[in-house]
Amino acid sequence: MLFAVNTIVLILFVLIPVIYFFILIIKALKKYIKSADIRNEKNIIKKSLGDTIKDYRVTNKMTQEFVAERIGVSRQAVSKWEMGISDPSTSNLFALADLFGIPAEELLKNVQK
Repeated sequence: MLFAVNTIVLILFVLIPVIYFFILIIKALKKYIKSADIRNEKNIIKKSLGDTIKDYRVTNKMTQEFVAERIGVSRQAVSKWEMGISDPSTSNLFALADLFGIPAEELLKNVQK
């Protein structure tokens, strides 16, 4: 009789929560897998600061050398920003925004963290 009671207690207090936990994990994984398209779309929309700088530079038909001369840095610095090796300082970010004729927030709007 004691063995039967212990078995029932084991089922009620150990196995049922474990089974419920696995069910929750499976549901969460299914939801995560179904959201792959949404996650991919968000990654496509977001881009690096360097990509954004390059897009504005090319749209405004400017060379890296021209941008560098206008804001007082080297062409290599602009190249490093565009390749994502380094980021512009806050003052250079404002200078870039001013050069492109946009608010500084526009440069950072779709930047991936």
